[in-house]
Amino acid sequence: MPNIKSAKKRVELSKAAYEKNKADRSELKTVVKKFEAAAAGEDRAAAESAYKLAVKTVDQAMSKGILHKNTAARKKSSMTLKLNKLA
Repeated sequence: MPNIKSAKKRVELSKAAYEKNKADRSELKTVVKKFEAAAAGEDRAAAESAYKLAVKTVDQAMSKGILHKNTAARKKSSMTLKLNKLA
């Protein structure tokens, strides 16, 4: 446990940031899973709406630093290919 006031403050701030990032990662995973389920269900309308939300969430995660830009691009590309395979 830190003894210096600034170190104590830094521990609290890093703990808060960790919890926020954890929640954001969880939300990202949930949104992507919902798209995967909609795409597997062969329902193009539901998949398109889930796709829009998933791409938006991936972009937000990238801008917050939760995902690397290449990882975000790979995820979006994969989702786009799955969406385009639906007739």
